[in-house]
Amino acid sequence: MRPSPAEIVRTLVAGRLPGLVHLARRPGPHHARHVTDPDGRVLLLVPVASHLGAALQPAAGGDDVAVVLDVLDLPPAAGAPGLGRAWVSGWAAELHDDEARRAAVDFAAVEPTGDLLDVGARFRLFRFEVAEVRWERAGVVHRIDPAEYAEAEPDPVHPFEALLLADFAQREPAAVTDYLRRQLGLTEEAPDGPPRVVRVDRYGLVVALGRPGARRRVRLAFPCPLAGPDELGRLFPPLRRPADVHPPR
Repeated sequence: MRPSPAEIVRTLVAGRLPGLVHLARRPGPHHARHVTDPDGRVLLLVPVASHLGAALQPAAGGDDVAVVLDVLDLPPAAGAPGLGRAWVSGWAAELHDDEARRAAVDFAAVEPTGDLLDVGARFRLFRFEVAEVRWERAGVVHRIDPAEYAEAEPDPVHPFEALLLADFAQREPAAVTDYLRRQLGLTEEAPDGPPRVVRVDRYGLVVALGRPGARRRVRLAFPCPLAGPDELGRLFPPLRRPADVHPPR
């Protein structure tokens, strides 16, 4: 098992990675603070006094503004393969009153920033339904059904991935290496070094074979998808997340 394209896009645009906003027929792109709500709709937290805030205002009597959110994966460690790039597009509208308050709660669930307290004063919240979804990987662009995108869920392990990889390398590395060798059926010490975990998701591990920088990789699937990083411990104790580790903000 592995993440579907729709799950990968939901993970990329969830709000943990930096994003750029492109607007139709307007200068840009613009750096934007964004998250997605439980339905996959994109929320943008935009300073009132900003170029993006001005660009998102529709012309007098005009419609909502067409936007594209562009998010590129940042691999969590040197030599780790990237998840690619996601583009999701729609028509952004400013939220007011009760809608803005409910959206602020959704935003805080992903990024609990104090700037949400200033929505309506120094900041505005915009939202758009995702009308088009594209995912690029290895130079190939795939179109994804917006309904599949909306039904998918972001990977709950992704916010912890870099911390988990660092933990695998620093805490009980010999036990992790022995686990990988057993799972891969490696009976002897490889001359170019031990296998290394380079990516983790809810469905399994991506393991690199060979010296750092080598491109030979294999995937080890978990028996069932994880609900979160704490479930790693039931598979193998060295993969357990320490109790004091929290996702980065």
